[in-house]
Amino acid sequence: MNLATLEKSIYDLVTETSTNLPKDVRRAIKAAKEAENAGTRAAMSLDTITNNIVMAEDNVSPICQDTGLPTFKIKTPVGVNQMEITSVIKKAIAQATKDAKLRPNSVDSLTGENSGDNLGNGLPVIKYEQWEKDYVEVKLILKGGGCENKNIQYSLPTELEGLGRAGRDLDGIRKCILHSVYQAQGQGCSAGFIGVGIGGDRSSGYDLAKEQLFRSVDDTNPNADLAKLEDYVVKTSNTFGIGTMGFGGEATLLGCKIGVMNRIPASFYVSVAYNCWAYRRMAIDVNAQTGEIMDWHYQDGEKITFKDEAAADTSGQKVVKLQAPITEAQIRELNVGDVVSITGRMYTGRDAIHHHLMGEGVEAPVDLNGQIIYHCGPVMAKDDNDNWTVKAAGPTTSIREEPYQGDIMKRYGIRAVIGKGGMGPKTLAALEEHGGVYLNAIGGAAQYYADCIKSVDGVDLIEFGIPEAMWHLGVEDFTAVVTMDSHGNSLHADVDKSSLEKLAKHAERVF
Repeated sequence: MNLATLEKSIYDLVTETSTNLPKDVRRAIKAAKEAENAGTRAAMSLDTITNNIVMAEDNVSPICQDTGLPTFKIKTPVGVNQMEITSVIKKAIAQATKDAKLRPNSVDSLTGENSGDNLGNGLPVIKYEQWEKDYVEVKLILKGGGCENKNIQYSLPTELEGLGRAGRDLDGIRKCILHSVYQAQGQGCSAGFIGVGIGGDRSSGYDLAKEQLFRSVDDTNPNADLAKLEDYVVKTSNTFGIGTMGFGGEATLLGCKIGVMNRIPASFYVSVAYNCWAYRRMAIDVNAQTGEIMDWHYQDGEKITFKDEAAADTSGQKVVKLQAPITEAQIRELNVGDVVSITGRMYTGRDAIHHHLMGEGVEAPVDLNGQIIYHCGPVMAKDDNDNWTVKAAGPTTSIREEPYQGDIMKRYGIRAVIGKGGMGPKTLAALEEHGGVYLNAIGGAAQYYADCIKSVDGVDLIEFGIPEAMWHLGVEDFTAVVTMDSHGNSLHADVDKSSLEKLAKHAERVF
Protein backbone atom coordinates (compact mmCIF):
# COMPACT_ATOMS: atom_id res chain seq x y z
CA MET A 1 0.00 0.00 0.00
CA ASN A 2 1.15 3.52 -0.76
CA LEU A 3 1.53 4.86 2.77
CA ALA A 4 1.83 8.53 1.77
CA THR A 5 -1.49 8.32 -0.06
CA LEU A 6 -3.05 6.46 2.85
CA GLU A 7 -1.88 9.20 5.24
CA LYS A 8 -3.62 11.84 3.11
CA SER A 9 -6.78 9.71 3.04
CA ILE A 10 -6.78 9.41 6.83
CA TYR A 11 -6.06 13.13 7.21
CA ASP A 12 -9.02 13.92 4.95
CA LEU A 13 -11.23 11.58 6.99
CA VAL A 14 -10.21 13.31 10.23
CA THR A 15 -10.81 16.78 8.77
CA GLU A 16 -14.19 15.85 7.32
CA THR A 17 -15.32 14.20 10.55
CA SER A 18 -14.34 17.21 12.65
CA THR A 19 -15.77 19.92 10.42
CA ASN A 20 -18.71 18.59 8.40
CA LEU A 21 -21.74 16.80 9.89
CA PRO A 22 -23.04 13.79 7.92
CA LYS A 23 -26.26 14.02 5.94
CA ASP A 24 -28.31 11.80 8.25
CA VAL A 25 -27.40 13.90 11.30
CA ARG A 26 -28.27 17.13 9.49
CA ARG A 27 -31.70 15.76 8.58
CA ALA A 28 -32.38 14.81 12.20
CA ILE A 29 -31.43 18.30 13.40
CA LYS A 30 -33.60 19.91 10.73
CA ALA A 31 -36.60 17.81 11.84
CA ALA A 32 -36.00 18.87 15.45
CA LYS A 33 -35.82 22.51 14.46
CA GLU A 34 -39.08 22.30 12.52
CA ALA A 35 -40.85 20.64 15.46
CA GLU A 36 -39.74 23.24 18.02
CA ASN A 37 -42.03 25.98 19.26
CA ALA A 38 -41.15 29.39 17.83
CA GLY A 39 -39.78 32.10 20.09
CA THR A 40 -38.46 29.73 22.78
CA ARG A 41 -34.94 29.34 24.18
CA ALA A 42 -34.83 25.91 22.52
CA ALA A 43 -35.68 27.44 19.13
CA MET A 44 -32.94 30.04 19.59
CA SER A 45 -30.50 27.25 20.51
CA LEU A 46 -31.34 25.19 17.44
CA ASP A 47 -30.93 28.28 15.27
CA THR A 48 -27.46 28.82 16.75
CA ILE A 49 -26.64 25.15 16.20
CA THR A 50 -27.59 25.25 12.52
CA ASN A 51 -25.64 28.49 12.00
CA ASN A 52 -22.66 26.80 13.61
CA ILE A 53 -22.93 23.81 11.26
CA VAL A 54 -22.80 26.15 8.26
CA MET A 55 -19.84 28.10 9.64
CA ALA A 56 -17.84 24.96 10.46
CA GLU A 57 -18.29 23.61 6.94
CA ASP A 58 -17.49 26.95 5.29
CA ASN A 59 -14.41 27.58 7.47
CA VAL A 60 -13.27 23.93 7.44
CA SER A 61 -12.87 24.33 11.20
CA PRO A 62 -14.04 22.15 14.10
CA ILE A 63 -17.79 22.03 14.70
CA CYS A 64 -17.11 21.78 18.43
CA GLN A 65 -13.97 22.88 20.27
CA ASP A 66 -13.86 19.52 22.05
CA THR A 67 -12.79 17.38 19.13
CA GLY A 68 -12.98 14.37 21.38
CA LEU A 69 -10.99 11.21 21.65
CA PRO A 70 -10.42 9.80 18.13
CA THR A 71 -11.69 6.23 17.96
CA PHE A 72 -11.01 4.22 14.79
CA LYS A 73 -12.65 0.92 13.88
CA ILE A 74 -10.92 -0.68 10.93
CA LYS A 75 -11.58 -3.76 8.82
CA THR A 76 -8.72 -5.07 6.70
CA PRO A 77 -8.27 -7.87 4.17
CA VAL A 78 -6.05 -10.76 5.17
CA GLY A 79 -2.40 -9.85 4.57
CA VAL A 80 -2.68 -6.08 5.05
CA ASN A 81 -0.10 -4.75 7.50
CA GLN A 82 -2.07 -3.29 10.40
CA MET A 83 1.08 -1.94 12.09
CA GLU A 84 1.74 0.26 9.05
CA ILE A 85 -1.83 1.57 9.16
CA THR A 86 -1.45 2.42 12.85
CA SER A 87 1.75 4.35 12.16
CA VAL A 88 0.05 6.30 9.34
CA ILE A 89 -2.98 7.11 11.51
CA LYS A 90 -0.74 8.58 14.21
CA LYS A 91 1.04 10.78 11.67
CA ALA A 92 -2.28 12.00 10.26
CA ILE A 93 -3.66 12.72 13.75
CA ALA A 94 -0.55 14.70 14.71
CA GLN A 95 -0.73 16.74 11.50
CA ALA A 96 -4.46 17.42 11.90
CA THR A 97 -3.78 18.64 15.44
CA LYS A 98 -0.98 20.91 14.21
CA ASP A 99 -3.38 22.30 11.58
CA ALA A 100 -6.06 23.00 14.25
CA LYS A 101 -8.52 20.47 12.83
CA LEU A 102 -8.28 18.74 16.22
CA ARG A 103 -7.70 20.18 19.69
CA PRO A 104 -4.76 18.64 21.58
CA ASN A 105 -6.73 16.36 23.90
CA SER A 106 -4.25 13.69 25.00
CA VAL A 107 -3.32 14.12 28.67
CA ASP A 108 -1.09 11.92 30.82
CA SER A 109 -3.41 10.48 33.46
CA LEU A 110 -0.76 10.65 36.22
CA THR A 111 1.02 13.96 35.53
CA GLY A 112 -1.72 15.89 33.69
CA GLU A 113 0.78 16.81 30.97
CA ASN A 114 -0.73 17.40 27.52
CA SER A 115 1.21 15.69 24.72
CA GLY A 116 0.20 18.49 22.33
CA ASP A 117 -0.44 16.18 19.37
CA ASN A 118 -3.31 13.88 20.47
CA LEU A 119 -0.89 10.97 20.76
CA GLY A 120 0.05 9.02 23.86
CA ASN A 121 -0.27 5.69 25.56
CA GLY A 122 -3.49 4.16 24.20
CA LEU A 123 -4.37 7.14 21.99
CA PRO A 124 -5.79 7.33 19.47
CA VAL A 125 -7.98 4.28 20.02
CA ILE A 126 -7.62 1.89 17.07
CA LYS A 127 -9.47 -1.43 16.84
CA TYR A 128 -9.01 -3.89 13.99
CA GLU A 129 -10.98 -6.73 12.44
CA GLN A 130 -10.17 -8.85 9.42
CA TRP A 131 -12.74 -9.53 6.72
CA GLU A 132 -13.02 -11.27 3.35
CA LYS A 133 -13.42 -8.12 1.24
CA ASP A 134 -10.49 -6.74 -0.76
CA TYR A 135 -10.55 -3.14 0.54
CA VAL A 136 -10.00 -1.44 3.90
CA GLU A 137 -12.91 0.13 5.78
CA VAL A 138 -11.97 2.92 8.22
CA LYS A 139 -14.58 4.27 10.64
CA LEU A 140 -13.89 7.26 12.89
CA ILE A 141 -15.90 8.81 15.71
CA LEU A 142 -14.92 12.00 17.54
CA LYS A 143 -16.86 11.87 20.81
CA GLY A 144 -16.29 14.79 23.15
CA GLY A 145 -15.88 14.62 26.91
CA GLY A 146 -19.19 16.30 27.73
CA CYS A 147 -21.25 13.55 26.16
CA GLU A 148 -18.75 10.82 27.04
CA ASN A 149 -19.23 11.69 30.70
CA LYS A 150 -22.97 11.00 30.36
CA ASN A 151 -22.40 7.39 29.27
CA ILE A 152 -23.92 5.06 31.80
CA GLN A 153 -24.04 1.33 32.51
CA TYR A 154 -26.73 -0.55 34.42
CA SER A 155 -26.49 -3.96 36.07
CA LEU A 156 -29.87 -5.67 36.14
CA PRO A 157 -31.88 -6.04 38.25
CA THR A 158 -31.69 -2.53 39.67
CA GLU A 159 -33.81 0.24 41.17
CA LEU A 160 -34.15 3.37 39.07
CA GLU A 161 -35.19 6.82 40.25
CA GLY A 162 -38.69 7.54 39.00
CA LEU A 163 -39.13 4.14 37.35
CA GLY A 164 -38.76 1.63 40.18
CA ARG A 165 -37.44 -1.86 39.64
CA ALA A 166 -35.86 -2.76 36.30
CA GLY A 167 -35.77 -6.53 35.90
CA ARG A 168 -33.83 -8.83 33.60
CA ASP A 169 -36.18 -8.56 30.66
CA LEU A 170 -37.04 -6.28 27.75
CA ASP A 171 -39.10 -4.01 29.97
CA GLY A 172 -36.18 -3.62 32.38
CA ILE A 173 -33.98 -2.71 29.41
CA ARG A 174 -36.60 -0.13 28.35
CA LYS A 175 -36.50 1.49 31.79
CA CYS A 176 -32.71 1.68 31.79
CA ILE A 177 -32.61 3.40 28.40
CA LEU A 178 -35.25 5.95 29.40
CA HIS A 179 -33.37 6.65 32.62
CA SER A 180 -30.12 7.16 30.66
CA VAL A 181 -31.77 9.96 28.67
CA TYR A 182 -33.20 11.57 31.80
CA GLN A 183 -29.88 11.54 33.69
CA ALA A 184 -28.03 13.22 30.81
CA GLN A 185 -30.24 16.33 31.04
CA GLY A 186 -28.56 19.14 29.07
CA GLN A 187 -25.05 18.25 30.19
CA GLY A 188 -24.37 16.08 27.15
CA CYS A 189 -25.39 18.85 24.70
CA SER A 190 -28.89 17.64 23.99
CA ALA A 191 -30.67 17.01 21.76
CA GLY A 192 -28.53 13.89 21.46
CA PHE A 193 -28.22 10.39 20.08
CA ILE A 194 -27.68 7.17 22.03
CA GLY A 195 -26.15 3.82 21.25
CA VAL A 196 -27.16 0.94 23.51
CA GLY A 197 -25.39 -2.36 24.12
CA ILE A 198 -27.34 -5.18 25.77
CA GLY A 199 -25.34 -8.02 27.31
CA GLY A 200 -21.65 -8.81 27.17
CA ASP A 201 -19.34 -7.88 30.03
CA ARG A 202 -18.64 -4.36 31.28
CA SER A 203 -16.09 -3.52 28.59
CA SER A 204 -17.66 -5.30 25.61
CA GLY A 205 -21.07 -3.84 26.51
CA TYR A 206 -19.75 -0.29 26.20
CA ASP A 207 -17.92 -1.21 23.00
CA LEU A 208 -21.15 -2.58 21.52
CA ALA A 209 -22.98 0.60 22.58
CA LYS A 210 -20.44 2.84 20.84
CA GLU A 211 -20.56 0.58 17.77
CA GLN A 212 -24.28 1.40 17.44
CA LEU A 213 -23.35 5.05 16.92
CA PHE A 214 -21.86 4.08 13.55
CA ARG A 215 -25.29 3.03 12.30
CA SER A 216 -27.27 5.41 10.10
CA VAL A 217 -29.85 7.52 11.93
CA ASP A 218 -32.38 6.40 9.31
CA ASP A 219 -31.84 2.63 9.42
CA THR A 220 -34.20 0.02 10.88
CA ASN A 221 -33.01 -2.59 13.36
CA PRO A 222 -33.31 -6.11 11.86
CA ASN A 223 -34.57 -7.36 15.25
CA ALA A 224 -38.28 -6.50 15.36
CA ASP A 225 -38.40 -6.10 19.15
CA LEU A 226 -35.40 -3.79 19.15
CA ALA A 227 -36.73 -1.80 16.20
CA LYS A 228 -39.93 -1.20 18.16
CA LEU A 229 -37.95 -0.25 21.26
CA GLU A 230 -35.72 2.20 19.36
CA ASP A 231 -38.76 4.03 18.00
CA TYR A 232 -40.47 4.01 21.39
CA VAL A 233 -37.43 5.43 23.20
CA VAL A 234 -37.09 8.40 20.84
CA LYS A 235 -40.78 9.28 20.95
CA THR A 236 -41.06 8.86 24.71
CA SER A 237 -37.85 10.77 25.50
CA ASN A 238 -39.18 13.73 23.57
CA THR A 239 -42.07 14.01 26.04
CA PHE A 240 -39.68 14.65 28.97
CA GLY A 241 -39.37 18.37 28.27
CA ILE A 242 -35.58 18.43 28.73
CA GLY A 243 -35.09 19.91 25.28
CA THR A 244 -32.12 21.39 23.48
CA MET A 245 -29.31 22.28 25.91
CA GLY A 246 -31.64 21.32 28.77
CA PHE A 247 -33.59 24.57 28.26
CA GLY A 248 -36.90 22.71 27.95
CA GLY A 249 -38.57 22.01 24.61
CA GLU A 250 -39.70 19.35 22.18
CA ALA A 251 -36.37 17.81 21.11
CA THR A 252 -34.49 15.81 23.74
CA LEU A 253 -33.38 12.74 21.73
CA LEU A 254 -32.75 12.55 17.98
CA GLY A 255 -31.85 8.89 17.61
CA CYS A 256 -31.59 5.55 19.45
CA LYS A 257 -29.77 2.47 18.16
CA ILE A 258 -29.63 -0.81 20.10
CA GLY A 259 -27.41 -3.86 19.74
CA VAL A 260 -27.45 -7.13 21.67
CA MET A 261 -24.93 -9.86 22.47
CA ASN A 262 -24.92 -12.92 24.69
CA ARG A 263 -23.88 -12.77 28.34
CA ILE A 264 -23.05 -15.09 31.22
CA PRO A 265 -25.97 -16.00 33.50
CA ALA A 266 -24.67 -14.03 36.49
CA SER A 267 -24.32 -10.70 34.69
CA PHE A 268 -26.87 -8.60 32.79
CA TYR A 269 -25.56 -5.21 31.64
CA VAL A 270 -27.28 -2.44 29.71
CA SER A 271 -24.63 0.01 28.49
CA VAL A 272 -25.50 3.37 26.97
CA ALA A 273 -23.17 5.59 24.93
CA TYR A 274 -24.57 9.12 24.80
CA ASN A 275 -23.59 11.39 21.90
CA CYS A 276 -24.22 15.13 21.61
CA TRP A 277 -26.03 16.84 18.71
CA ALA A 278 -22.56 17.38 17.15
CA TYR A 279 -22.59 13.74 16.07
CA ARG A 280 -19.19 13.50 14.39
CA ARG A 281 -18.66 10.13 12.84
CA MET A 282 -17.61 9.27 9.33
CA ALA A 283 -16.22 6.30 7.42
CA ILE A 284 -14.34 5.62 4.21
CA ASP A 285 -13.50 2.65 2.03
CA VAL A 286 -9.83 2.63 1.04
CA ASN A 287 -8.10 0.83 -1.83
CA ALA A 288 -5.86 -1.77 -0.19
CA GLN A 289 -3.18 -1.32 -2.87
CA THR A 290 -3.08 2.44 -3.49
CA GLY A 291 -4.36 3.89 -0.18
CA GLU A 292 -6.83 6.10 -2.06
CA ILE A 293 -10.39 6.74 -0.86
CA MET A 294 -12.85 4.71 -2.89
CA ASP A 295 -16.07 5.76 -1.17
CA TRP A 296 -17.44 7.87 1.68
CA HIS A 297 -20.16 6.51 3.98
CA TYR A 298 -23.30 8.33 5.21
CA GLN A 299 -23.83 10.00 1.83
CA ASP A 300 -27.34 8.68 1.14
CA GLY A 301 -30.29 11.03 0.92
CA GLU A 302 -30.62 14.79 0.91
CA LYS A 303 -27.93 17.04 2.36
CA ILE A 304 -29.42 19.86 4.41
CA THR A 305 -27.27 23.00 4.11
CA PHE A 306 -29.30 25.26 6.48
CA LYS A 307 -28.01 28.24 4.49
CA ASP A 308 -31.38 29.47 3.26
CA GLU A 309 -33.31 28.94 6.47
CA ALA A 310 -34.85 31.84 8.32
CA ALA A 311 -33.45 32.68 11.73
CA ALA A 312 -35.53 31.94 14.81
CA ASP A 313 -37.83 34.72 15.92
CA THR A 314 -36.27 36.30 19.00
CA SER A 315 -38.09 39.62 18.79
CA GLY A 316 -39.96 39.00 22.03
CA GLN A 317 -36.87 38.17 24.07
CA LYS A 318 -35.28 40.63 26.47
CA VAL A 319 -31.56 41.07 25.74
CA VAL A 320 -29.40 42.61 28.46
CA LYS A 321 -26.13 44.21 27.39
CA LEU A 322 -23.21 43.49 29.74
CA GLN A 323 -19.63 44.70 29.77
CA ALA A 324 -17.00 43.58 32.23
CA PRO A 325 -16.18 44.43 34.91
CA ILE A 326 -19.75 43.80 36.07
CA THR A 327 -21.14 45.17 39.31
CA GLU A 328 -23.11 43.21 41.86
CA ALA A 329 -26.06 45.54 41.26
CA GLN A 330 -26.12 44.60 37.57
CA ILE A 331 -26.05 40.91 38.46
CA ARG A 332 -28.89 41.24 40.96
CA GLU A 333 -31.10 42.65 38.20
CA LEU A 334 -30.76 39.48 36.09
CA ASN A 335 -33.27 36.63 36.30
CA VAL A 336 -33.46 33.11 34.95
CA GLY A 337 -34.53 33.25 31.32
CA ASP A 338 -32.87 36.57 30.49
CA VAL A 339 -30.70 36.60 27.38
CA VAL A 340 -27.46 38.54 27.78
CA SER A 341 -25.07 39.94 25.19
CA ILE A 342 -21.52 40.41 26.44
CA THR A 343 -18.94 42.77 25.02
CA GLY A 344 -15.49 43.24 26.51
CA ARG A 345 -13.13 40.87 28.29
CA MET A 346 -13.61 37.32 29.52
CA TYR A 347 -11.15 34.70 30.75
CA THR A 348 -11.24 30.99 30.05
CA GLY A 349 -10.90 28.56 32.91
CA ARG A 350 -11.44 24.80 33.07
CA ASP A 351 -10.47 22.00 35.44
CA ALA A 352 -6.76 22.80 35.81
CA ILE A 353 -7.38 26.52 36.35
CA HIS A 354 -10.02 25.91 39.01
CA HIS A 355 -7.85 23.40 40.82
CA HIS A 356 -4.94 25.85 40.69
CA LEU A 357 -6.95 28.83 41.96
CA MET A 358 -8.12 26.82 44.96
CA GLY A 359 -4.53 26.34 46.12
CA GLU A 360 -3.49 27.80 49.46
CA GLY A 361 -1.81 31.18 49.03
CA VAL A 362 -2.39 31.21 45.26
CA GLU A 363 -3.13 34.51 43.58
CA ALA A 364 -4.91 34.81 40.24
CA PRO A 365 -2.63 35.82 37.36
CA VAL A 366 -5.04 38.72 36.62
CA ASP A 367 -7.50 40.76 38.64
CA LEU A 368 -10.76 38.80 38.37
CA ASN A 369 -12.91 41.16 40.44
CA GLY A 370 -16.14 41.78 38.54
CA GLN A 371 -14.96 39.60 35.66
CA ILE A 372 -16.34 36.67 33.68
CA ILE A 373 -14.94 33.14 33.64
CA TYR A 374 -15.71 31.10 30.53
CA HIS A 375 -15.64 27.31 30.90
CA CYS A 376 -13.97 26.75 27.55
CA GLY A 377 -11.00 24.85 26.17
CA PRO A 378 -10.54 26.50 22.77
CA VAL A 379 -8.83 25.26 19.64
CA MET A 380 -5.97 27.71 19.10
CA ALA A 381 -3.49 28.27 16.28
CA LYS A 382 -0.77 30.78 15.50
CA ASP A 383 -1.05 33.01 12.44
CA ASP A 384 1.77 34.08 10.11
CA ASN A 385 2.82 36.76 12.60
CA ASP A 386 3.08 34.23 15.44
CA ASN A 387 -0.06 35.61 17.11
CA TRP A 388 -2.66 33.31 18.63
CA THR A 389 -5.99 32.97 16.82
CA VAL A 390 -9.15 31.19 17.95
CA LYS A 391 -10.31 28.39 15.67
CA ALA A 392 -13.13 27.05 17.85
CA ALA A 393 -14.42 28.15 21.25
CA GLY A 394 -17.66 26.68 22.55
CA PRO A 395 -18.48 26.00 26.21
CA THR A 396 -17.49 22.91 28.16
CA THR A 397 -19.64 21.05 30.68
CA SER A 398 -19.69 23.11 33.88
CA ILE A 399 -20.71 20.52 36.46
CA ARG A 400 -17.09 19.32 36.73
CA GLU A 401 -16.26 22.60 38.47
CA GLU A 402 -19.04 22.27 41.07
CA PRO A 403 -16.62 21.45 43.94
CA TYR A 404 -14.71 24.69 43.33
CA GLN A 405 -16.87 27.26 41.57
CA GLY A 406 -18.73 28.99 44.38
CA ASP A 407 -15.61 29.33 46.56
CA ILE A 408 -13.56 30.68 43.67
CA MET A 409 -16.19 33.25 42.75
CA LYS A 410 -16.29 34.60 46.29
CA ARG A 411 -12.50 34.45 46.76
CA TYR A 412 -11.66 36.35 43.57
CA GLY A 413 -14.78 38.49 43.10
CA ILE A 414 -15.94 36.82 39.85
CA ARG A 415 -19.46 37.91 38.92
CA ALA A 416 -20.40 35.64 36.02
CA VAL A 417 -19.60 32.14 34.85
CA ILE A 418 -20.34 30.90 31.34
CA GLY A 419 -20.58 27.22 30.49
CA LYS A 420 -23.10 24.58 29.51
CA GLY A 421 -25.32 22.13 31.33
CA GLY A 422 -25.66 24.09 34.56
CA MET A 423 -24.21 23.61 38.02
CA GLY A 424 -25.38 22.29 41.37
CA PRO A 425 -26.67 23.49 44.74
CA LYS A 426 -23.28 24.57 46.13
CA THR A 427 -22.74 26.99 43.25
CA LEU A 428 -26.36 28.16 43.37
CA ALA A 429 -26.00 29.04 47.05
CA ALA A 430 -22.80 30.97 46.33
CA LEU A 431 -24.45 32.91 43.50
CA GLU A 432 -27.15 34.05 45.91
CA GLU A 433 -24.73 34.94 48.71
CA HIS A 434 -22.07 36.61 46.57
CA GLY A 435 -24.16 38.16 43.81
CA GLY A 436 -23.22 36.01 40.85
CA VAL A 437 -24.88 34.48 37.82
CA TYR A 438 -24.47 31.38 35.67
CA LEU A 439 -24.84 31.88 31.94
CA ASN A 440 -25.55 28.92 29.65
CA ALA A 441 -23.98 29.14 26.21
CA ILE A 442 -24.93 26.76 23.39
CA GLY A 443 -22.86 23.59 23.67
CA GLY A 444 -21.00 22.59 20.53
CA ALA A 445 -21.45 25.99 18.84
CA ALA A 446 -17.70 26.47 18.62
CA GLN A 447 -17.66 28.40 15.34
CA TYR A 448 -20.52 30.67 16.34
CA TYR A 449 -18.73 31.72 19.52
CA ALA A 450 -15.30 31.89 17.89
CA ASP A 451 -16.79 34.50 15.58
CA CYS A 452 -17.75 36.57 18.66
CA ILE A 453 -14.12 36.59 19.83
CA LYS A 454 -12.42 39.58 18.24
CA SER A 455 -9.02 39.38 19.92
CA VAL A 456 -6.72 37.18 21.98
CA ASP A 457 -5.16 39.64 24.42
CA GLY A 458 -2.98 37.28 26.41
CA VAL A 459 -2.62 33.88 28.00
CA ASP A 460 -1.58 32.68 31.44
CA LEU A 461 -0.67 29.23 32.74
CA ILE A 462 -0.01 27.90 29.24
CA GLU A 463 2.01 25.16 30.92
CA PHE A 464 -1.33 23.48 31.65
CA GLY A 465 -1.79 22.95 27.89
CA ILE A 466 -3.85 24.86 25.33
CA PRO A 467 -7.31 23.64 26.47
CA GLU A 468 -6.58 24.28 30.16
CA ALA A 469 -4.72 27.61 29.95
CA MET A 470 -6.30 30.93 30.94
CA TRP A 471 -6.91 32.80 27.70
CA HIS A 472 -7.73 36.52 27.75
CA LEU A 473 -10.42 37.04 25.13
CA GLY A 474 -11.94 40.22 23.76
CA VAL A 475 -15.53 39.48 22.75
CA GLU A 476 -18.35 41.32 21.04
CA ASP A 477 -22.07 40.44 21.32
CA PHE A 478 -21.39 37.07 22.95
CA THR A 479 -24.88 35.68 23.65
CA ALA A 480 -25.88 33.36 26.48
CA VAL A 481 -28.92 32.62 28.65
CA VAL A 482 -29.24 33.18 32.39
CA THR A 483 -30.08 29.75 33.81
CA MET A 484 -28.98 30.26 37.44
CA ASP A 485 -29.46 33.67 39.05
CA SER A 486 -28.57 35.44 42.29
CA HIS A 487 -32.08 34.93 43.69
CA GLY A 488 -31.79 31.18 44.21
CA ASN A 489 -33.43 30.15 40.93
CA SER A 490 -32.09 27.41 38.65
CA LEU A 491 -33.62 26.45 35.33
CA HIS A 492 -31.56 23.24 35.45
CA ALA A 493 -33.06 22.17 38.78
CA ASP A 494 -36.55 22.99 37.51
CA VAL A 495 -36.12 20.97 34.30
CA ASP A 496 -34.61 18.06 36.24
CA LYS A 497 -37.61 17.99 38.58
CA SER A 498 -40.25 18.27 35.86
CA SER A 499 -38.55 15.71 33.59
CA LEU A 500 -38.32 13.23 36.49
CA GLU A 501 -42.07 13.58 36.99
CA LYS A 502 -42.65 12.90 33.29
CA LEU A 503 -40.23 9.97 33.35
CA ALA A 504 -42.18 8.42 36.24
CA LYS A 505 -45.30 8.28 34.08
CA HIS A 506 -43.60 5.56 32.04
CA ALA A 507 -42.89 3.21 34.96
CA GLU A 508 -45.66 0.77 34.01
CA ARG A 509 -44.74 -2.22 31.87
CA VAL A 510 -44.88 -1.69 28.12
CA PHE A 511 -43.24 -4.81 26.67
